[in-house]
Amino acid sequence: MSVTCNRGPDVDLETFVSIKLQRHEMADRPPSPTAEERKELDKAAKQKEQEEQAALPYKWTQQIGDLDLTAPIPGNLKGKDLDVKITKTTLKAGIKGQEPIIDVPLPSPSTHPPPLLTPLLSQGTLPHPIHPDESTWTLEPLTSGGKELNIHLDKANKMEWWSHVVTSAPKIDTAKITPENSKLSDLDGETRGMVEKMMYDQRQKEAGRPSSDEEKKLEMLRKFKEQHPEMDFSGATMG
Repeated sequence: MSVTCNRGPDVDLETFVSIKLQRHEMADRPPSPTAEERKELDKAAKQKEQEEQAALPYKWTQQIGDLDLTAPIPGNLKGKDLDVKITKTTLKAGIKGQEPIIDVPLPSPSTHPPPLLTPLLSQGTLPHPIHPDESTWTLEPLTSGGKELNIHLDKANKMEWWSHVVTSAPKIDTAKITPENSKLSDLDGETRGMVEKMMYDQRQKEAGRPSSDEEKKLEMLRKFKEQHPEMDFSGATMG
């Protein structure tokens, strides 16, 4: 948001300078894509994201305050056969006796899925800190005869969506995350308000409308104009 105008004699200088600075910031922004262009871009990005996530040797989900990871394990293995290490900033999960593989290149979507006996399911640096004492892992039997490794990570920052489990993995678009209403009700008032603001701003962005912060600036300008009718806004521009 910005405005081009001549400052009246009674206008607060700080307010006037603030508006002028906003004008320069908005002028540097590239033109927004049309609604149809946004739709096509979102569609392509979503498909690419789904292919990248499907190629990982594990599946993962998250809530605003924690993250869960699952990976298939051969049914003949036990917990003692696994090598799982969780620290504040790193995660390692694999099978003992296998050579660690760090930053394994992901297979292309056209290749076959990774084999069940993966030497290293995951190893790398976490994108954000966790509480290791509150994070756990278990090995659970499946009806199919195999087993599943479950890893639960307790986020240190309860107000941050993760774009990936480890920094070497492909990212997801966290702006597209929509938490369930039942999960939102579990949050305290302040946290829930912040999450709902994030969701609202994302919906506004997709619709090509101003964010909550930009709406506040527009309201500030409206009040500013009402308080200073002596100013000439005939040549005012907003962006």
